[in-house]
Amino acid sequence: MPPRRRGSSGFRGVRVRPSGRFYAEIRAGGIRLTLGTYNTPELAARAYDAAAWRFRRPRRDMNFPDVESLEEAEFLAPAPCLLDDEDRRRHRQVQRRIAIAEHDEQLMRQWRAQFPNDVDNTDAFFADLRAQRRSNRRHRRAVAEFELENPNTTWAENDPRWDDIWTETTSDDE
Repeated sequence: MPPRRRGSSGFRGVRVRPSGRFYAEIRAGGIRLTLGTYNTPELAARAYDAAAWRFRRPRRDMNFPDVESLEEAEFLAPAPCLLDDEDRRRHRQVQRRIAIAEHDEQLMRQWRAQFPNDVDNTDAFFADLRAQRRSNRRHRRAVAEFELENPNTTWAENDPRWDDIWTETTSDDE
C-alpha cells in the first residue's frame, strides 16, 4: 500500500482550519480520533506522532522519525488547549477513545499471535463463500437461459429471474 499523502500542512494527520489554526487527527480501526487544534502545524504534527507511537505505528508513518520512544514523543507533544468544561469533557472522551482503540489493537495482535490457524480459517471461509456465490450465479444464469429457450416457460415477462441471464460471470466461473 502506498504511503498516505501529506496534506497542505506538510504533515501527516494535520489539516489547516479556515481560521488558520491546525487540526490533528489519527485513524485507528476505522475510527477517526480528533487530537485537537493547534496554533502551528509542527505542534499538531507532534500530537499526531504521540498518538501514532501509542498505536505502535511504524516509524515511516511518523512526521518526526528522529523521536526514539513513546515517552519522548509525549514529552515533545503539546498539551491540549483546555479552555472550559466542554473542552475538558471532549478531551477526556478522546483520551478514552484512544485508550479503547489502543487496547483493541493490542488484543488483536495477541489473538493473531495466539491463534494463527483462526486467521487462516477466516481466509478459507471467505474464499469458500466467494466460490459458493460464483456457483450460485452460474446456476441462476443457466436456469434463466434454459427458460428462455423453452417455449412452454411458466415465467411471466416481468419476472425478476429473467435478469439472471445478464448476470456477469468471469472466466473463473467457467
